[in-house]
Amino acid sequence: MKLALYQVDAFTDRIFGGNPACVVPLEAWLSDDLLLKIAKENAVAETAFFVELGDKIHLRWFTPEIEMDLCGHATLATAHCLKTILDHKAEELTFETLSGDLKVRIEDDCYTMDFPSRMPVPASLPESIMKSLNIKPKEVLKSRDFILVYEAESEIRDIKIDRMLFDQINLDPGGVVVTAPGEHCDFVSRFFTPQASILEDPVTGSAHCSLIPFWAERLDKSKLNALQVSERLGQLVCEAKGDRVLISGQARTYSIGAIWIEK
Repeated sequence: MKLALYQVDAFTDRIFGGNPACVVPLEAWLSDDLLLKIAKENAVAETAFFVELGDKIHLRWFTPEIEMDLCGHATLATAHCLKTILDHKAEELTFETLSGDLKVRIEDDCYTMDFPSRMPVPASLPESIMKSLNIKPKEVLKSRDFILVYEAESEIRDIKIDRMLFDQINLDPGGVVVTAPGEHCDFVSRFFTPQASILEDPVTGSAHCSLIPFWAERLDKSKLNALQVSERLGQLVCEAKGDRVLISGQARTYSIGAIWIEK
């Protein structure tokens, strides 16, 4: 069986920036085991699979280890593939997902995702994670992910993880976000996942479901510009809208190909 395979760099305006995602269109769903094997073989943070169902597009996301409940960069990558490669005519796409219906509005070179808001609340950080950090946070909060708040962007850039300690806990499907006010933007972040094959996710749209309401309240503004300061760097334009957040970004196609598998 031959399947199309697209690789897209999301939340960036340049190749080799942002977060790479693979996108695989399907006519009908394959077994979960096979989807996971494809995602593992692709060896990127997320592979998106979709099946068009009338006015909606059924979308699922897999890491090399598990199926995720929400993924921003692979959703953006899927919208980019539908618009620029598969010539989808709609200016707004509706994806049916494990996190409910998600809409993506397309305007010129920008994709705006309408995602659920997840305000984090104060929490205690597992001891193994706290000890794994070379710089300790000023605040610890949690929604799906742990949100660790720091005073300065320089601290976020300088954070190092002792992986032997960090990997002692499994947070599936969550991770650990470190964040601080930005020097040239409203806030910056990085994202780490214990026990994952890819420790640091380059740009994490789903984490901004929590970062946006937190920083909107902290900075007393609803529209924010964010940078995820991984090595690849990601740019996100954000807006808090009550129980929803809008996350906007660009994308670039890296490769177009095919895979051959046996059912």
